[in-house]
Amino acid sequence: MDVAATTSTTPTYTTPPETTIASDYDTFLLMLNTQMQNQDPIDPIDSSDFAVQLATFAGVEQMTVTNEWLEIINTQFGMMSMAQLAGWVGQEARAAVPVSFEGQPVTLSPNPAATADRAVLVVTDDAGQVVSREDIPTTTDPYEWLGASATGDPLPNGLYSLSLESYSGETLIATTPVESYALILEAQGGPGGTTLLLAGGVKVAAESVTALRVP
Repeated sequence: MDVAATTSTTPTYTTPPETTIASDYDTFLLMLNTQMQNQDPIDPIDSSDFAVQLATFAGVEQMTVTNEWLEIINTQFGMMSMAQLAGWVGQEARAAVPVSFEGQPVTLSPNPAATADRAVLVVTDDAGQVVSREDIPTTTDPYEWLGASATGDPLPNGLYSLSLESYSGETLIATTPVESYALILEAQGGPGGTTLLLAGGVKVAAESVTALRVP
């Protein structure tokens, strides 16, 4: 299976555009010079007013340059993040997302409640129907889910949502999503951040991944 990352590993650094700022500054100086040449000689403009105008323009100019640099820095950080995530492609990510079952065991990372003495794995198909309920150990050790139905027959290939019911005696004390491992095929950037494309077409936000491992 081919894997790829939608990313550029060589950031392109850009110098902030100064042409517009320089042009505006020249225009301001020209206007200031014109203002001085045409002022009333009997009632000239106070020199402190010129100083205030110069200081104000200088402050605005500095803010503009700073904002442009911040935008460029943010862009570079985003590109660096994508370059780093490119190394995730080909590894297996652990996250609480639907499982793509294709006939092979899937490694789960159950997390039963600390006081639970019984844990039940609940499997729901893409149509929202519960297709299996099975007791699993009340530990946080990895669990190999074989993809069996309630009758013990293999489930059809497809997407399944897994949750864990934790019981204390006969009392249900918690229902939590179950994390599973899946192969990362691609890293995609977007306005909302980086999204990872997993095997079976499942997508997950990069920040939702809780562990990585080499398959």
